[in-house]
Amino acid sequence: MENQIEVVTLTFNPFAEQTYLVYQPNGEGVIIDPGCYTPEEQVMLREAVSKANFTPVAVWNTHCHIDHVLGNAFACKTWEIPLGVPKGEQGDLQGVLNYGPTFGIFPEPSPIPEQLFLSGQTLTFSGVKVEVIGAAGHSRDGVCFYFSEFGLLFGGDVLFYDSIGRTDLPGGNLNTLLNNIHQKLLVLPAEVKVYPGHGDPTTIGREKKFNPFLQTPISR
Repeated sequence: MENQIEVVTLTFNPFAEQTYLVYQPNGEGVIIDPGCYTPEEQVMLREAVSKANFTPVAVWNTHCHIDHVLGNAFACKTWEIPLGVPKGEQGDLQGVLNYGPTFGIFPEPSPIPEQLFLSGQTLTFSGVKVEVIGAAGHSRDGVCFYFSEFGLLFGGDVLFYDSIGRTDLPGGNLNTLLNNIHQKLLVLPAEVKVYPGHGDPTTIGREKKFNPFLQTPISR
């Protein structure tokens, strides 16, 4: 049967982070950046997976800032699935426990990652191929997940509708972020749909043409 992909978007935690369920109907799928924190949000995630009627096989983090990993422990334990994170952000994942209380957030410790993502590698589930695109700059070693067959990009906090990720957090660098966006994302087909870590989805073509942060030459 020809592959199909569905996407469910859930908004969680005080940072209004976007969690994505990406799956084959009646098949397998992944949970990208589970941000559920409260018991009510955990119920929302569980019910969304049940309603979508798929079997989660992994949790994937685009990066390891607190808002994107708050539900790692819940999701991995609930469905007994492994966690994957960018290779260079294992320390950031553990650091969440230290700085969470400054936001009044007390996270459950995230599981130890069983998979470490490297730019250029290919991930698979149920025959679906997913390219890992390294896109550091907002975070130390953040990645995007590109479903080329379906024209979908899950970009974390790299590229937004009319904006880009902030770079004033530890591990952030504006020139690095802009270079990665220009060299790795804007070269993708214009029709590729971008699902960001916050806010509305967009397309590569729209941001290439209208995003005010991407209209001036970059420093190399």
